[in-house]
Parts: sequence; C-alpha cells; structure tokens
Amino acid sequence: MTQLALVIDLNVCVGCHACVTSCKEWNTSGISGTLADIMPYGKDPSGTFFNRVQTFEVGEYPNTQTVHFPKSCLHCEDPPCVPVCPTGASYKREADGIVLVDYDKCIGCKYCSWACPYGVREVDPVRKVMTKCTLCVDRIYDDALPESERKPACVMACPTNARLFGDVHDPDSEVSEAIRDGGGYQLQPEWGTKPANHYLPRRKTDITIHEDELIRSDNPLSKELDRPVGPVEEQTLDDVTSW
Repeated sequence: MTQLALVIDLNVCVGCHACVTSCKEWNTSGISGTLADIMPYGKDPSGTFFNRVQTFEVGEYPNTQTVHFPKSCLHCEDPPCVPVCPTGASYKREADGIVLVDYDKCIGCKYCSWACPYGVREVDPVRKVMTKCTLCVDRIYDDALPESERKPACVMACPTNARLFGDVHDPDSEVSEAIRDGGGYQLQPEWGTKPANHYLPRRKTDITIHEDELIRSDNPLSKELDRPVGPVEEQTLDDVTSW
C-alpha cells in the first residue's frame, strides 16, 4: 500500500517558518479553510495551524545548539485518533495512507486530539471542528498544476529543502533513500503508532575554509586603483547631482 509522508531534515531546517505560513495560506483558502486567526496583530495572538515549528536549545553552555523542530500530523500507519472518533469523522485513506477529518461528520468532541500522543490536532475555535495536516491532498492530486508543483505547500516553500515528500513504502523513492542514507527515524516509535513521517537527525559537518576564501574576490575597492587622496579640486558627482 502506498504511504505518502514527509521526511524532515533537522540538520538544514533554519526555523524560518516558511512552511508554517505557506501551509496556513494554502489551507485557509482551500478545502480545509477557513483557519481561524484571532488577534493576529494583537498582544496575545492565537489561531489554528496545521504545522508548527518548535525551537529549543540543547546541551550545556558553552556547548549549546539551537534546534528547530517542525511538527504536524505524522499520518501514522496505525493512527490512534481514528478508532476513538464516535462519528467516523477521522479516517485513514487506503489509497495513499493519508489521515483526514470529514468536517461534515466532526462534532468537535476532541476525543481524537486526546488520543493523539503527538499533540498535532487543533480545534478551530470558530468552526468548532477538529483540524490537522492533510498533506495538501487538494494540491498533490491537482492536474491543473505542473507535476513538479504537486507537493504540499510546505515542501514547495522550504528555502533549504529540509522537507521531502513521497511514498515511504516505495524503496526507490526519494524519501526512502533519504531515510536509509540519512539515518531517518520515527517520532516516539515505542508508542506503536508507526508514524509515516520521518526525521533526519542533526549531524556534524566538517567545513574547511582556506585562507584565500576569506578575501572577497569581488571587493569593489580592489578595482578602484586610482583613488584620490586629499581634497579634490575638480567638480565631483556630488556637486552636480541631487541625491
């Protein structure tokens, strides 16, 4: 069975929140919208998001690191949110493994959010229904888009290519290769939910900087060999130009 999922490389995620804003923009205007924004420019803004980035420090001073950890629905292969739903609103698609919520059936009881051990489901305070990442299901199957753009909005927006999308059950897919080669892991596998999304761990990279790389090759001052010294008697650009 196909299992679509995300692979997130923590080594190159810079915490820019481009994935968060692009996700919000796409989904609030799509089949999942609208997503609430309460006092977005006020003192205590809140709202509904499918994807959030948690930032924290690890280690002890002076050997500390800042870690940016994006988190959204992991589209578990054995999702605990599905069987607890009393109306059948939460379900997992057999065709591609995506876990979705049928808003017409959802009564906002929050059972699924209590069952989810990852805390990635949010009740929209305006519509009173449970919301979550859909992997942009309305986008990835849109024939009107070029094939190269049939990816979740967060994947398209990431400036460092920290997010990959594909079938984790296909051993030859880009995501499967990234998991194998990069030591990809699931979040809290001991809970038995079998998350489809994987993370690539942070890793040390040795960088060798040569002395000649410390000098700008395009330094404009190096091109101005005949620079005037002292007062200039001739008329200059400052004398004839209104800045």
